[in-house]
Amino acid sequence: MSDKILVTKSSMPSIEEYIEEIKPLWDSHWLTNMGVKHKKLEKELKNYLMVRNISLMVNGHMALELAIQAMKLRGEVITTPFTFASTTHAIIRNGLKPVFCDINPKDFTLDVNKIESLITKDTTAIIPVHVYGNICKVEEIECLAEKYGLKVIYDAAHAFGVKYKGRGIGDFGDATMFSFHATKVFNTIEGGAVCFSDKNYGTQLYRLKNFGIRNEDVVDAIGANAKMNEFQAAMGICNLRHIENEIAKRKKIVGRYKENLSRMEGISFSKEQEHVTSNYAYMPILINEDIFGVNRNNVYEQLKNHGIYARKYFYPLTNTFSCFKNKFETRQTPTAIAVSEQVLTLPLYADLKLEKVDEICSFILKMKK
Repeated sequence: MSDKILVTKSSMPSIEEYIEEIKPLWDSHWLTNMGVKHKKLEKELKNYLMVRNISLMVNGHMALELAIQAMKLRGEVITTPFTFASTTHAIIRNGLKPVFCDINPKDFTLDVNKIESLITKDTTAIIPVHVYGNICKVEEIECLAEKYGLKVIYDAAHAFGVKYKGRGIGDFGDATMFSFHATKVFNTIEGGAVCFSDKNYGTQLYRLKNFGIRNEDVVDAIGANAKMNEFQAAMGICNLRHIENEIAKRKKIVGRYKENLSRMEGISFSKEQEHVTSNYAYMPILINEDIFGVNRNNVYEQLKNHGIYARKYFYPLTNTFSCFKNKFETRQTPTAIAVSEQVLTLPLYADLKLEKVDEICSFILKMKK
């Protein structure tokens, strides 16, 4: 391979388009504190994501931390270890105890058949994670939440623009967090948002992201600073204009990967979900060493040696992090362990050429023993 192929590459508008969008900032000098660009992007995202309410944040992690804080949760929260560090850290940094539920092997989201057995008198919420654009069993989770009086906050960092039965995925649960990090399908350079159903919840989120300030004379809560600035919002406004085209490109790339790899024994994909409009966020494959003849780590290293940078994502599981040594019983999530040891996310971004996809696949196929 002549050039390095990274696992992802940020989508960006033309420099001319972005400059045109930020020009008014030199007239107004209003660079943050919920200015014109912030309000415009908030309105446009509310429509695009098909949600009732939305609050923009400086990044996805703060969005999740403040979503948890705004609900004043206590005790235990059922969640998944098959996720990015942010999910688990947001729970623990809020003084809550994560209770790890295993995942299902078809789409890598929470195994809804195992959630109920983990509910105790101390359980106050479920924080499921939509993985790689695959969505959780939202209807089953809603039923459990209603049965036991639990809050549900979805981590939808991977699920921007995904729809289920024609409904925006951010409209499920009590709240949903989106990440607009540079590596995501849609980005605001850094950024995030919380979508929610109860308008009163929005007041709490506003106070939390803006130092607890009610007005010029009253500060009646303790808050942080998690506001999205105008340059971030301007990037989001530009990128949102192109999002459908970006997703269409990603769909073609995913299709090409599957066309090349689907008949290869020892390589499998997550199951496509019914009634789901995907965003084609990631291209994960599972490598079964017993059948393929080479393990995931070896494939990863050989790809890297040839300038192809895949990612072992998610590995390690969050409940095995060294900062949590001996704190959690990892044997309770055997499927998550097995998937984490086999999964490899291949390069995927809108500008990736199909010929490069063919080269990557050809290289992988040559490794088979």
